Order: sequence, then C-alpha cells, then structure tokens
Amino acid sequence: MVRPMLSPEERERGCRLGARLRQARGSRSMVDVAADAGIPVETLRKIETGRIATPAFFTVAALAQALDLALDSLAADVAVSPRQIPIATTA
Repeated sequence: MVRPMLSPEERERGCRLGARLRQARGSRSMVDVAADAGIPVETLRKIETGRIATPAFFTVAALAQALDLALDSLAADVAVSPRQIPIATTA
C-alpha cells in the first residue's frame, strides 16, 4: 500500500508538534522521555525534528503522558488555524 503524500499543512503541523514536544521536554534527555513513553529514542528524535509528521495516536498519547501534557492542549497547540485551511470552491 502506498501512503499518499502529506500536504504542506500536514508537514507544518508535524513540525509544530515536534517543537511543542521538544519545548515540553525541557532539560530532560531524549533517552529518559522515550523510555518513560515506551518508544524508541530514534522515534522521538524523528518526531521532534518533523521527520515523522504524523506519528501514531498512541505514540503521541504516550509522549503526552510522559511529558505531563494534556492531549487536548497539545492538539490545540499544533492545530491548523482556520486561516491556514484552504477553502474549496465549486464552479
């Protein structure tokens, strides 16, 4: 199965997610946070750098728990603002 290409908005949202997680991690090491979340440190590295723009829900949930972040707050922090959503027009 071929995965469709991500839109620029999806890639940007992935970058915002990575930046938000990096900010929440603070001075904690990637190794410690990844271990607390039960994920490989390389996965955390890829998410933080935007190389995994759409991580699995359970990965995000585990990271949010390890970083003491509320999922709804995290989602709001990385959501696409209404002015970024293209408006479809019909002819």
